[in-house]
Amino acid sequence: MAKFIYLYRGPATPASDLTPEQGAERMAAFSAWMEKVGAGLVDVGSPFGTSACVRDDGTEGTAGDLIGYTIVDARDLAEAKALTEGLPFLSEPDGRHAVEIFELLPM
Repeated sequence: MAKFIYLYRGPATPASDLTPEQGAERMAAFSAWMEKVGAGLVDVGSPFGTSACVRDDGTEGTAGDLIGYTIVDARDLAEAKALTEGLPFLSEPDGRHAVEIFELLPM
């Protein structure tokens, strides 16, 4: 098995902007997805907070629109991609959200 990181890209909706019902619905959807992934879920991850970008020339820039991560175990990239099926983050078919998947290699 290999480890893969999912990097979530797109607009974030802060939990404080959701009604209690919407928050509960969101948690239920993510719980169902996590249950489906099962033992393959290595690290449920976390949303990202404030950010900065420091460049190799010492200047600062604007950080990208990454908003969180998750780490999964999978046999290969195809299986890691398949595990995104049912991921609530990808439930809005408007093209604004994406999950970038990278294999985590040993150092």
